[in-house]
Amino acid sequence: MSAEIERTIPLSRMMAARRRVSGFDWWWLLVIGVAATIVYLVRKSPDPYLRIVLFVRDGMGVTIRLTLISFVLILLVGMIGGLGRISRIPIIKGLASLYVEIIRGIPLLVQLIFIYYAFPAFVIKVGQRLLAFGPRSTTLGANVVQFITSLGTKMVQFKLDPFGAAVLGLTVCYGAYMSEIYRAGIESIPKAQMEAARSLGMNYLQAMRYVILPQAVRMILPPVGNEFISLLKDSSLVSTVAVADMVRRGREFMGKFFLPLETWLMIALLYLVMTLFFTRIAQYIERKMSYEH
Repeated sequence: MSAEIERTIPLSRMMAARRRVSGFDWWWLLVIGVAATIVYLVRKSPDPYLRIVLFVRDGMGVTIRLTLISFVLILLVGMIGGLGRISRIPIIKGLASLYVEIIRGIPLLVQLIFIYYAFPAFVIKVGQRLLAFGPRSTTLGANVVQFITSLGTKMVQFKLDPFGAAVLGLTVCYGAYMSEIYRAGIESIPKAQMEAARSLGMNYLQAMRYVILPQAVRMILPPVGNEFISLLKDSSLVSTVAVADMVRRGREFMGKFFLPLETWLMIALLYLVMTLFFTRIAQYIERKMSYEH
């Protein structure tokens, strides 16, 4: 009996080791390979590769911070937009659909430039109109005139922070796409699930919160992960609105030392290692939350 147990224990350990090896994500080797290439270049030729990394490292922090903040807001906007798209109230469904259709029809770069350059100009013009209208009005009370004048003064001095404009632009644009992902995820859940929840005494919001959305989130994880990777890459467009991200810092380095090949090779490798790393993280979360796990 004891001999059988001794034979069984090594066998079970071998099977556990085999499961661990078969469950290993071999694409991590690509992440390690790209990271090793960066380290090799930096150690082999500190001038210019180490100088490039040191020069753009603050831009890398801006890129990651911008992507993470925008993505949290995009998830929130997407959920609201997705619920609006399936709403039974026509005006809410119409507004959500209008938002999705308009935003998806305008390129992200145009939206960023509009928000940073055109939106402040619009606010300033409205402020100038308020300043011109308030004191001339004879029908409004003194308090109302004072309020309009104060509001107009603040609007004339309006300035949009580049980082805030970038977060707003990415959130507005990607929120429209995320709304469609949420809508598709919610509609993929059988209607019987909602009917069963309602038959148990839940109202619409409770059924959504405790029954439909938890299942929908599992369904939409793969496209949400893809959206995050796309967002990370598209964040390079914010360099056009004066955000000192990695691309803008790379342009500054190239303009200062005129080393286009070395500069953009290192920028490309840094973007590649970040996207590969976050892709693996997204795949890991997806596997952990899958029904089969």
